[in-house]
Amino acid sequence: MQQKRNIQIIEWEDLDKRKFYSFGVFMTMSIRATVYPATLIRTRLQVQRGKSLYGGTFDAFFKILRAEGVRGLYRGFMVNTFTLISGQAYITTYELVRKYVSQYSEDNTVKSLVAGGSASLVAQSITVPIDVVSQQLMMQGQGQHLSRFRLSSDSDSGKAKKKVFGQTRNIMAQIFAADGFRGFYRGYVASLLTYIPNSAVWWPFYHFYAEQLSKLAPSDCPHLVLQAMAGPLAAATASTVTNPMDVVRARVQVEGRSSVVETFQQLIREEGFWGLTKGLSARIISSTPTAIVMVVGYETLKKLSLRPELVDSRHW
Repeated sequence: MQQKRNIQIIEWEDLDKRKFYSFGVFMTMSIRATVYPATLIRTRLQVQRGKSLYGGTFDAFFKILRAEGVRGLYRGFMVNTFTLISGQAYITTYELVRKYVSQYSEDNTVKSLVAGGSASLVAQSITVPIDVVSQQLMMQGQGQHLSRFRLSSDSDSGKAKKKVFGQTRNIMAQIFAADGFRGFYRGYVASLLTYIPNSAVWWPFYHFYAEQLSKLAPSDCPHLVLQAMAGPLAAATASTVTNPMDVVRARVQVEGRSSVVETFQQLIREEGFWGLTKGLSARIISSTPTAIVMVVGYETLKKLSLRPELVDSRHW
């Protein structure tokens, strides 16, 4: 028998799907635009050797801002917006798998773990080619000497819109010429080994932290506040657990490596176990606002998308 929860979870069958998808696209785009600079900084920190270019997260931020301007913090962003597709696929898979698993188990931890892992598997299959291209674009500028590919001069001229698409096309052509179609799925296994556990860990911890906070908070405390606090706690937990694999994934994709194991071994040889923590602070810094915005956005999205007859039955 399922234990009674203080914070009731809105399930897939409670939602008006048309509202859910309409609001969902706007929410996903807003989140990605907010956290993209931290994602770019994390990628550069993870790929650099030692501290050859940046001394840390804030050092990287100010150096990029001085040398490349605000645009430098958004290199590859236009390509990355295509992950809107994977975002919608992730949400749909998560909710549908939760519904399916509930036929066999009412345990929320089981439902969240299985649904989170499954959603990440589907999303990464769409996201990896986009990530491969956007990460190469992220490394241009100060970090281009760390990348396998360089932008040609003709792709770096013209109007802003033409310039963005010219750079994207140039990088895609170089990837295809060097590695063929498989080049766009470089690091796919490393991505799965990073993001499936990350997602599988995040959702159970999110519900766990929210429930524990609800027991400590006053009874009239808005649930959305508790959920907004639980999100960053879950994100920090999941980021810490999966960061070593995220460092390996970034190097495999940016440096064009083919072996996850060899990349991991070389990282340990050259930089020791501390190398596995590279980019962790940037990841937690980026995941904290991401988690707050995502949780508030996602829970609000679900409440706004409730079927009319259920609106008055949920406490905010």
